[in-house]
Amino acid sequence: MTPPNPPSNSTPHSTLLAVTERIRSRSAQSRAQYLARLDQLADRHPHRGALSCTNIAHAVAAVPDNDKFILHAETAPNIGIVTSYNDMLSAHQPYHDYPERIRRAARSVGATAQVAGGTPAMCDGVTQGQDGMELSLFSRDVIAMSTAVALSHNMFDATLCLGICDKIVPGLLMGALAFGHLPTIFVPAGPMTTGIPNKDKARTRQRFAEGKADRAELLASESASYHGPGTCTFYGTANSNQMLMEVMGLHLPGAAFVNPGTPLRDGLTEFAAKRAVQITARSAEYTPVGRVIDERAIVNGIVGLLATGGSTNHTLHLVAIARTAGIVIDWDDFDELGHIVPLLTHVYPSGEADVNQFHAAGGMALVIRELLEAGLLHPDTLTVAGEGGLARYTEEPFLDAEQGIAWREGPRESLDREIVAPVSTPFLADGGLRLMHGNLGRSVCKVSAVKPEHRVIEAPARVFHSQDALKSAFEAGELERDFVAIIAWQGPRANGMPELHKLTPILGVLLDRGFRVALVTDGRMSGASGKVPAAIHVSPECLLGGPLARVRDGDLVRVDTETGELCAKVDAADWAQRSLEAPDLSANTFDMGRELFGAFRNHVSSAETGAISAFAVTDTVSSNTSAPVSV
Repeated sequence: MTPPNPPSNSTPHSTLLAVTERIRSRSAQSRAQYLARLDQLADRHPHRGALSCTNIAHAVAAVPDNDKFILHAETAPNIGIVTSYNDMLSAHQPYHDYPERIRRAARSVGATAQVAGGTPAMCDGVTQGQDGMELSLFSRDVIAMSTAVALSHNMFDATLCLGICDKIVPGLLMGALAFGHLPTIFVPAGPMTTGIPNKDKARTRQRFAEGKADRAELLASESASYHGPGTCTFYGTANSNQMLMEVMGLHLPGAAFVNPGTPLRDGLTEFAAKRAVQITARSAEYTPVGRVIDERAIVNGIVGLLATGGSTNHTLHLVAIARTAGIVIDWDDFDELGHIVPLLTHVYPSGEADVNQFHAAGGMALVIRELLEAGLLHPDTLTVAGEGGLARYTEEPFLDAEQGIAWREGPRESLDREIVAPVSTPFLADGGLRLMHGNLGRSVCKVSAVKPEHRVIEAPARVFHSQDALKSAFEAGELERDFVAIIAWQGPRANGMPELHKLTPILGVLLDRGFRVALVTDGRMSGASGKVPAAIHVSPECLLGGPLARVRDGDLVRVDTETGELCAKVDAADWAQRSLEAPDLSANTFDMGRELFGAFRNHVSSAETGAISAFAVTDTVSSNTSAPVSV
């Protein structure tokens, strides 16, 4: 890959440097331990040389004879494919033929490739509002562990990760970082083509919530939106994942938002296989994933999330990813960077465009260029694209008649300033994410889609212990007034921290009727967080003694996304004496496989420390170390 002409980089912003240095200092011991393990594993190359003849015979018994000859020789790279393919999930259905395409590409450069293993890939869109959603967050750590199981065969010189959606990319990356000595490239499948406008889908959902649309109309609307192979086209967690893989240097440049089944998409997949061969320890460009993901890459990921109004789920996932690489970040880092990073995109739910329109308007190449020129990204990171650092990601791929896949300079200006804005005239002067704090705990709030007139609310609380309870109150006509909805006991230990999307249409209806409403919860709302101010991921959660459990109906609650204030205006003495009044949570522990995840619920860390359950992690946030409530 030929280095592009880099953007005219400004001096990195002083806050960017200060936050990065604080993270580096905070992480010094754990990062050093991680890198020592990485170097120890790297010294064992070639990995297949550590296996016995019996081990190798088992591993290659079923491969074609030509591949078997290469693998027996132990002189050429062998690429391990970890795939999340299934044919139920639209985003992952295109992966069906990727392994054979990758094998052919590897053979063309004298290497081999094998499917090392598969990971689960559940769809939050299918489980939304269902009991199965309580496994969703935990599935991330299952994916990390299954990735580790796949790579534990120790047969591989590099990894290609096939995954796109919500918990899947973070889980794959966490698993790959456990094998940080292996180069790793993420291979996306791209977004589905554009369906009906997202605002029309949202309008039908609200009409259904009001009883003005029947199920047939709702199903027709949803099917016109989610209509083919590829990721959903709104800017939720799945597409935020793709943004992160670009800005953190784990995709080929410009790979994120190319539609499935196109010649360009196929060419990028094949090139990824060839590029993986070029960056193994057998080459002069050795690029281990544990070195790609360093403090600078993590900060770049946070900046990308803020600049694009990305999914709030990444205030969990980025923390977990970082910790897997020995790097410790917290919500203060997000907040401080949020004060210097402008919002550059308006993609639904923050705007009306979808990711296909975003890509056409300039996409990631333009956003990265703008941020680099403003000194808001570290330009000198290690990436899978090689020499040139992050400047490579200001280019876009195309099909050249002679070379096949090639890269050219990406857009220097937005083709639609209603979708992608320059740093000089952003949609918001600071990022669309707020750290909220007060006597209710610490939380995050996505404000990029919230109108200015709705960003501060002080109103009486209505307390619920499930989204179904709020729905029932709405249907009974009990919510026709200003209020702050408190949805308590929804944290990782209580029930797996499901996304609470049943609330979105209901609260949107009430907002449209002129009522002032907000949401406060220790649960999640994800990348689809919309126009209602929502203080989510409240930590510590109720089950760990979090003060949100002290709120009672009628308490005056203030949610101020301008100042970050999140508090119940209750007399201090009264507040201190209140019990936590734990509800019966026993129903959260069985059916739909939940009984298999008891160990996850019992050991999961706080939201601010990444809600990690698969392995030990030190909780460094003092506010989250309260003793668990007995339930």
